[in-house]
Amino acid sequence: MTETMQNQKTADVLQAVYKNVKMASDSILNIMPKVKDEQLKSDLTVLLSAFDAFASRTAKELAKEGVTPEEEGFMSKTRAKWGTMMNTMRDSTSSHLAEMMVEGATMGVNDLLRVLREAENSKASEASMRLARDVCAFEEKIVEDMRAYLR
Repeated sequence: MTETMQNQKTADVLQAVYKNVKMASDSILNIMPKVKDEQLKSDLTVLLSAFDAFASRTAKELAKEGVTPEEEGFMSKTRAKWGTMMNTMRDSTSSHLAEMMVEGATMGVNDLLRVLREAENSKASEASMRLARDVCAFEEKIVEDMRAYLR
């Protein structure tokens, strides 16, 4: 595999991680106005900070590869925001908001596991693979932690 192909695989992994953590940040920001439980609000604020740190770390790794981070498109962000709004209109209890976080984190884990499997034999940089695994583990912990709010 040529160095250019390896660099592209690394960039692909990092772009997937970046989109994942930015989507998570956006989702938390969309949910926050609906949160009434102070502990859940505090927990989500910590998660938001962590996702922002992952985004910054990923952007730095992308810069090392000479690549600009790709944001989700306007339509995709708008659909997610409307979906959250519609979903919380019916039910904005802490339990339901936590369930939404569990669903989002589970989708994030599944997406990153797919990316990791595809990149396993591609010679993507170890740093990019480690970052993807770190985000995956973080999102798995979110699933565990949010279960405390489920009723």
